[in-house]
Amino acid sequence: MALFERDNTEFRADVGAQALSGTVVENDFVERVYEKLSSVYDLTFGPLLHPGRLFARDRLGIKTGDRVLEVGVGTGINLALYPPDCHLTGIDFSGKMLEKARGRAMERGMKNVRLMEMDAAALSFEDDSFDVVYAPYLISVVPDPVQVVREMRRVCRPGGRILILNHFLSSNPVIAMVEKAISPMTVHVGFKSDLDLPRFLSQAELRPVSIQKVTLPIWSLVTCVKD
Repeated sequence: MALFERDNTEFRADVGAQALSGTVVENDFVERVYEKLSSVYDLTFGPLLHPGRLFARDRLGIKTGDRVLEVGVGTGINLALYPPDCHLTGIDFSGKMLEKARGRAMERGMKNVRLMEMDAAALSFEDDSFDVVYAPYLISVVPDPVQVVREMRRVCRPGGRILILNHFLSSNPVIAMVEKAISPMTVHVGFKSDLDLPRFLSQAELRPVSIQKVTLPIWSLVTCVKD
């Protein structure tokens, strides 16, 4: 079900100057968290987040020969979900997570995959390098989500697709209050629970073609097309 309409006043520009989250993290903190999680990530977040991965896979719209970038590839848990006839690049900030991703790709004999250690806020790719740029469960992890999205848009070709799968702050005020309260704790298991979607869209200057709730409605898939 699409939740976004272009004339929806919830996404006004006047939210742009406000903070996206009450929780601040830095790259070294994120790296330490995910190095600790690397050995248990597939057993914990694997099953929990898998319905969202399947939902997004069916909406990526990847065609034969497409150049696809996954930002935050982690342990490579998504690799098997991509069609074998695309050219897939996965990047991640955590070397420990990438070790697992590389092992996964080698076990499957995936010749169409390259995996690189990289900061999502400073991608080392040329402009317009990819047809599809996808960030699953990443935006509420990084220190500067707006800069990450700017980089995603930069490396996406005109007419290409940018997709963000993530948890965002609930529109229900009671649930939102709880999410704000627990966010300083949830960062220790890899995400901020209070990332505000309207402010994020405004600050990142994103105009989604759709925002859809995934199988479990605490996550959303934001889909954009680069102008």
